[in-house]
Amino acid sequence: MDRATFSKYSWIDFAFSVVGVCTFLVDWGSDVWVATEFYCRGDFFWFGVLVGLMVLSSVVVQMFSWFWLKYDRELPGFSALTRRGTTVLFGDRVKLSCLLHVLQLGFLCRHISAIRQGFRVWWRKEEGSEYAVYLTHDLSMLRLIETFCESAPQLTLMIYVMLCTNKARTVQFVSIAASTTSIAWMVVDYHRSLRSFLPDKAKQGWGSSLIYFLWNLLLIAPRVAALALFASVLPGYIAAHFLMLWVVFVLWAWRQRTDFMDSVSGEWLYRATVGLIWYFSWFNVAEGRTRARSLIYHTFITTDGVILLVTWWCYKDPVQTESYALALFITLPFTYLLGLLFKTLYYCCFHPKLWRPPMRDPGLPDDLPDAEVTVRDFSIQDGAISSELLNKRMACHATHFYSEQKVLKNAKNEESAHL
Repeated sequence: MDRATFSKYSWIDFAFSVVGVCTFLVDWGSDVWVATEFYCRGDFFWFGVLVGLMVLSSVVVQMFSWFWLKYDRELPGFSALTRRGTTVLFGDRVKLSCLLHVLQLGFLCRHISAIRQGFRVWWRKEEGSEYAVYLTHDLSMLRLIETFCESAPQLTLMIYVMLCTNKARTVQFVSIAASTTSIAWMVVDYHRSLRSFLPDKAKQGWGSSLIYFLWNLLLIAPRVAALALFASVLPGYIAAHFLMLWVVFVLWAWRQRTDFMDSVSGEWLYRATVGLIWYFSWFNVAEGRTRARSLIYHTFITTDGVILLVTWWCYKDPVQTESYALALFITLPFTYLLGLLFKTLYYCCFHPKLWRPPMRDPGLPDDLPDAEVTVRDFSIQDGAISSELLNKRMACHATHFYSEQKVLKNAKNEESAHL
């Protein structure tokens, strides 16, 4: 990778970190508000479902954070980071860090650490730019997981409640707005994190992020609405529907031989999470025939969405749904089709076609652990620790998202020629 290609921490990264933690707190606050309202009104079932979603999401995110923290502690540069005071908050104290994750505070500590490190680099002009970028990449991935474990299911739940009661209260609108904002912010933030691995990141305008955001929003919104509509007429079947599709998706992820985590248990956690994400949206997790897998997925989800929508149309209350039934029945398929068109537009006009993943230094053995891989011609800012601060987790996803199989093969051939 060229010397000037790896992105440095900027005020935009700091702003994204600050807005990210604000979005997280607002979303969490709205969840507590809605749960309190359900409890006070005696809607204990919906209260239990909402609290269950919150707990599930928090536990999954904390588990990923803990797995990554354990891996980061094994990096050669971790001791140097600890001496500089730039690690994740309390990351050098194993027992305290474990307790914070058990108390569901590990994710928040990562936010605080990213803001603290970003403030040092951007405002005080201190060293540590690479590690600040490293932290923001981890947060982007954790926010993606948190969004699809909580915000998307919660948005489905709120729409379902509005359909069942045939009325909307202020707290429900706040919850829907918070969940939608969380999903929207996650999409833009995740795309921006992936772009940071591109050699020509500076040339990537905001237009690509806008189109990326639009096609995700236009595909996720009809999916969520279709699930809520189906649940409003056959509430007892939505859990069975989710479990059947989730099992299929987890097995599909396993068949693709994902290799994202650093342990077997962590990898199965990742596959289970990917299965949940695929229930709402496409997410590429492996190299190879990306276009073919995406086509299979969208064909399957489109068919499933049509079945859900037709089922709702057949079982709906004609009197209660008279004011919006026909509009939804026409608008949702059209919106999903529009999302597919925006996705095609993105890949035709905005998606970089060629990208070479980071290569090993000449002379290093092929079986060297990822923790010891350095980036060729890396601009050393922090001395000995900088070469270990490539975030292999997001670099892995960037490779799956941007590179083509031929490009990877060419990169490997060039790498072999240098060895």
